[in-house]
Amino acid sequence: MKFVLISVMGGILGLDRVCVQIMVSRPIVTAPLIGLVLGDLYTGLIVGALVELLWIDRLPVGTCLPPNDFLVSLLVVASSILAGQELGHKSRELVAFSTLIFIPFGYLGQRMDGFIIRSNGALAEGALQDAQAGEIEGICRKHLTGLAKVFLAYVAFISLALPGGVFLIVSVFPLLPAASIRALTMTCLALPVLGAAAALHTINLKGAVPTFCAFFLVVSLIVELFRIF
Repeated sequence: MKFVLISVMGGILGLDRVCVQIMVSRPIVTAPLIGLVLGDLYTGLIVGALVELLWIDRLPVGTCLPPNDFLVSLLVVASSILAGQELGHKSRELVAFSTLIFIPFGYLGQRMDGFIIRSNGALAEGALQDAQAGEIEGICRKHLTGLAKVFLAYVAFISLALPGGVFLIVSVFPLLPAASIRALTMTCLALPVLGAAAALHTINLKGAVPTFCAFFLVVSLIVELFRIF
């Protein structure tokens, strides 16, 4: 039921990328929402801030189609929490492991977005023909068809990726040797630095969100350092 719930939520939130566009599909919003629903808001905030920064310098302007950070944030936070519930514990290493698994899915989502955009070209041409003929209902149907296509694509993507990712994490993570766990610990410390570097690259273009996310992650990094030492 949790997989179904997250998939449907992902489909609804994903519509924000093509209509309405009130920014609920941004990682810094999506990940905390998913974390709140699954009972772990803190993990949602951490993942949301991190993924928001990773591709902040890839803006969806003109014909540029960046990696789908929305899907990455949703999959990382949901898999981290669900796998942690299955294993009986949660850790920063588990979040790092999930992040490494699902970052490539941002590029798969990018390809899916490109396919949807190209396939909607026929709908746009049909809507123009309906407009010339005065067929208002035809225009509405084509708009709704385009939205339904996006919704179903996101639901299907999440429904396939999330259960498989959780199964992989639950199966592999307990088997990792101590050296791999230490490497994941270092990854937890390195990823916020990488995100902060990407944010600094675009600080003049989008100052508020990158600054907030970088500050949040730096504070979290300091807290983790005190916890380790």
